[in-house]
Amino acid sequence: MFRQIFAVTLMNLRSVPQRLGTSLVIVVGIAGVVAVLISVLAMATGFRQTVAGSGRQDRAIILRGGSDSELASSLTRDATLTILDGPGVRKGDNGRPVGSAEAVVIVELPKKGSTTGANVTLRGVGSQAFALRPEIRLTGGRMFKPGLHELIGGHAAQLQFQGLDVGDHLSIRGGDWTVVGVFESGGDSHESELLADADTVLSAYQRNLFNSVWVLLDSPGTFTAFKDALTANPALSVDVKREPDYYAAQSKQLNTILTFVANFVGGIMAIGAVFGALNTMYSAVSARMVEIATLRAIGFGELPVVISVFAEAVLLAFAGGVIGALLAWLFFDGNSVSTLGGNFTQIVFPLRVSSGLLVLGVVWAVAIGVIGGLFPAIRAARLPIATALRAT
Repeated sequence: MFRQIFAVTLMNLRSVPQRLGTSLVIVVGIAGVVAVLISVLAMATGFRQTVAGSGRQDRAIILRGGSDSELASSLTRDATLTILDGPGVRKGDNGRPVGSAEAVVIVELPKKGSTTGANVTLRGVGSQAFALRPEIRLTGGRMFKPGLHELIGGHAAQLQFQGLDVGDHLSIRGGDWTVVGVFESGGDSHESELLADADTVLSAYQRNLFNSVWVLLDSPGTFTAFKDALTANPALSVDVKREPDYYAAQSKQLNTILTFVANFVGGIMAIGAVFGALNTMYSAVSARMVEIATLRAIGFGELPVVISVFAEAVLLAFAGGVIGALLAWLFFDGNSVSTLGGNFTQIVFPLRVSSGLLVLGVVWAVAIGVIGGLFPAIRAARLPIATALRAT
């Protein structure tokens, strides 16, 4: 039986070049399915990794009670001072708490190569912001000066938006702001932001309330005591979250949408690919009807015939899956895109075609081949020998 399986399968595969056009229908169709699936999932993976990279277990964010994002939160100056004096907040070399009361506003900038504007976060930070976030480092220009209309732009934002080169000027709230530096922060979501002095931002927007307070804790283990102290304080009405938990909540909805879109669109395309595979394999069986009947007449069993047709479909699907995965990796991995984040501002992030996504794409392809080859294989095995031979 195994010799028969090997012989018939090899004969089947040798005849594929004679049916190259119909065979390419399977390969190209499945390659398209896999490429689309992986590219959308790569967007979800890249976004998730960018947002997750913004979080440290020993950093916490404090928002007004009931707020789910910084833009929806507001904190008085007295509240920010009380928060920064909370138990467990790390002290710097100067003896001051390592924390930052921050103001978050939205500015509109045109995208490069387009006249369309997009929302970008301008984050006003305190003097301890860079001790709080040591991953932020200048890669060009200098740091902004408090009290002046100066800002520094993230590297990812600079790649996507116009007017963020060192020395450029931006009109914000009717005032002229100068871009004095560019920074990187390890590829996290802060690279999609603009940073400036918090008091200057509040003054420009004629506000006196901060949106959030960020603190660096002595250790991750002090978070619970810090949170309990703030939430039990009757003078405060705040929510306290670890930084990774906050960003995970901000990215959850978009991750869910992207994953759904990938599977929904990929599923629709996969159904089309299955029908294409079915049609192609049925045509292949019809073209080889006499050959299959002859093999059956000289003693070959049903199982070798089934497996030969089945193997052809799976191998063609596998080839399509590999090609689609390679195309997705070549054309999408590392490309930067931007999308709305939790504050309805643009977050710039690279697409990440991971090894897991490549494997997933090939698995999808093989599954399509299995479904597309099963019924034609059964039909080939059940083909009446006499009827097929009379067709000659």
